[in-house]
Amino acid sequence: MLVFIAACTTEPPATPASPATTRTPPSTPPSSLEDSVVVEGLDAPWSVAFRDDTALISERDTARILEVEGDTTREVGVIDDVVPAGEGGLLGIAVHDTYLYAYFTGAGKNRIDRYELTGEPGALALGESETVLDGLPAASYHNGGRIAFGPDGMLYATVGDAGDQSSAQDLDSLSGKILRLTPNGGIPADNPFDGSLVYSYGHRNPQGIAWDEEGTLYASEFGQDTWDELNVIEPGGNYGWPVVEGIAGQDGFSDPVQQWPPADASPSGIAVVGDVIAVANLRGERLREVPLDDLAVSTEKLVHEYGRLRDVVVARDGALWVITNNTDGRGDPTEGDDRIIRVPATDPP
Repeated sequence: MLVFIAACTTEPPATPASPATTRTPPSTPPSSLEDSVVVEGLDAPWSVAFRDDTALISERDTARILEVEGDTTREVGVIDDVVPAGEGGLLGIAVHDTYLYAYFTGAGKNRIDRYELTGEPGALALGESETVLDGLPAASYHNGGRIAFGPDGMLYATVGDAGDQSSAQDLDSLSGKILRLTPNGGIPADNPFDGSLVYSYGHRNPQGIAWDEEGTLYASEFGQDTWDELNVIEPGGNYGWPVVEGIAGQDGFSDPVQQWPPADASPSGIAVVGDVIAVANLRGERLREVPLDDLAVSTEKLVHEYGRLRDVVVARDGALWVITNNTDGRGDPTEGDDRIIRVPATDPP
């Protein structure tokens, strides 16, 4: 198990990179076997989802949904009622059937809406909004915000504690949880707690969820003073926050399978590709890969090459697409930020 020593209370504004870690992103795409820029000029992008072969991007502060066309983007639509503040705004997106789902911060609350996607690639548009889930706790930080459809066809959503630490242990609250709901926002009959959307609890600020081929769910989570986490999520599991942080070995709590000091991590989006879990890191400015057959170890890529990394997804060709996040007020943007970087998978599916 990786063990480090560090201390930080939350993710502070980034300081300029030192000469040893100055970034020089490529101005032209390198070989197809190397990292390359898919698109640039994005404004605080947060999430990527695919509608068939078309990539869609959410921008946190502009509330725009963009579609990628070659090496450029076009605006599909703007999500109404988004109120960006601090870490809040337009966050995670997911596509299911003919709908785009969006998790966003409104007036004092987070919610999930869905919109019918109309038109063809190059001319996609958003239909009328339909609220799937409303009233999620919101704050200027710890909003969670990742949504994804699992292999069971259910919608999973990560919800941060919104600054109310004790709520993470309160099963009557939806904050500090991973939620599981039907595509229409209902409560699945086989959820671990009767009549509840709660799938797991005791989370501080989970921002990444992904499944392997066996259907195992993994989640990344921001810690506070000492440890960021990678967890294997079990239905009904209690992951300890705020009673414990990181590996505690305490009865009643599920320990992470790997932990890192926040300065080297601050993990956001994750993806499973082949036999590894890829983890995008903000403060750590690196892409970490964790082998599925040994969850206690990892290797690193892109260390300080592109700055803060917000999300990572598997593209249609099996490569990884990594979103940078340098224009969100905490990064050190260079010309062309923010970007999507294509990274060939270590072990393509």
